[in-house]
Amino acid sequence: MKRSNQHYLRPIGMAVLAIGLLSFVVWQQQKPTLYIIGDSTVRNGDGSGSNNQWGWGSLIAPYFDTTQIGVRNHAIGGRSSRTFINEGRWQRILDVLQPGDYVLMQFGHNDAGPLDDTARARGTIRGTGEESKEIYNPITKKQEVVYTYGWYMRKYINEAKAKGAIAIVCSPIPRNNFKEGKVNRANEDYGKWARETAAATGASFIDLNNTIADEYEKLGPDQVKAFFPADHTHTNKEGAQLNAGIVVSELKKLTACDLKKYLR
Repeated sequence: MKRSNQHYLRPIGMAVLAIGLLSFVVWQQQKPTLYIIGDSTVRNGDGSGSNNQWGWGSLIAPYFDTTQIGVRNHAIGGRSSRTFINEGRWQRILDVLQPGDYVLMQFGHNDAGPLDDTARARGTIRGTGEESKEIYNPITKKQEVVYTYGWYMRKYINEAKAKGAIAIVCSPIPRNNFKEGKVNRANEDYGKWARETAAATGASFIDLNNTIADEYEKLGPDQVKAFFPADHTHTNKEGAQLNAGIVVSELKKLTACDLKKYLR
């Protein structure tokens, strides 16, 4: 009789285990994901800080309850709003983007470069209009139509929204560039254009440029200088932690975005 019970209980146990595993897989698939895209100020190198340079996106995951939301930092150094698309990086995210996911984006630091130089060919046309220019791209060795910074940012936002995802635009973090105790800000270019693009598309906006600049001015040039061991653009871990904390603080203030509900 005992053996008979074992005979029946074994397949039941296996069935319960299979159901449990299936439920876990379904739950994982339903869990939303926060995708972060940008340049080296968001993720520097491989994101490990091996060169003593960190982007804020590499330090933001611990602020979230990752049992409830996935956090994927796809930012990569040297890219502009244009080249992140041209290299197929945005398409790879679009291919897996699901309704209810989030896209947190920060571009601008590399958009001011030349459109068609032989080193990078990563620049975009200044502004948010519909202007375009056809160029020969010496990197890809192909003809290419280049658009404005705002055009590329609208593409990210509109395509994310078309997939049912929520887009959040950040103005680019400020550089360590003080003049008479004041930080040089991007209120006449990429910070302004990021804000205008978010407003025009209905995306949420975080004014990282001004918010971090305010904090830098409170700290003063000498203390802020310690955040930038190599140049005036890339922060060390302490600087990236400061910036990540500010991103999170600003996320909590967004009224039209519920990403904050996943914060710890």
